[in-house]
Amino acid sequence: MIFARPALRPILVLAVSFLTAGALAMATESNYAPTEVDVIEVKQLPAARVMEAVGGPDYFEGRNGPFMTLFDYIRTNDLAMTVPVEADPRPARMRFFVERDRTAELPSGESGVKVYERPAQQVVSIGQRGAYSRENYDEGLAKLRAWLAAHPEYAASGEAYAVYWDGPFKPWFLKRAEVHIPVTPVR
Repeated sequence: MIFARPALRPILVLAVSFLTAGALAMATESNYAPTEVDVIEVKQLPAARVMEAVGGPDYFEGRNGPFMTLFDYIRTNDLAMTVPVEADPRPARMRFFVERDRTAELPSGESGVKVYERPAQQVVSIGQRGAYSRENYDEGLAKLRAWLAAHPEYAASGEAYAVYWDGPFKPWFLKRAEVHIPVTPVR
């Protein structure tokens, strides 16, 4: 019997953990649809209520400060975890989305979390797979900048940011991410 072999137990626990983490990720509300891996597209993001935390000069050099601040906030205020999570690299800033059906007022400014309404925006996006690293972010950003240079019908209208779709327990090689640059059409 497989459960009787102590050497296989860690592998079984790891496999069950990955399957459970995947099921939980599918159960969370999504604020907008992901961009397919290796695809660049212009898409419209809906208006949304967001929670934002700031944490240091550089997101990739930090110690998950903004994430933990936001995680504590959603736990304290009985909010659901939604996807995606957005992160500005410099200064380090992270955003979670408030679930759409949550209409109650939420404390803003307490515990280092600002809650505000973000208007709809248009972005150019590239879908990625892999670790949530500076290298992957920089690679996606370079491709988007090259795309913008080849498409003068769009102009950047804001700073680039990262978008993360998967939780910390998903293996790095399965994680999905995006890089967005806000854009406006040039007429």
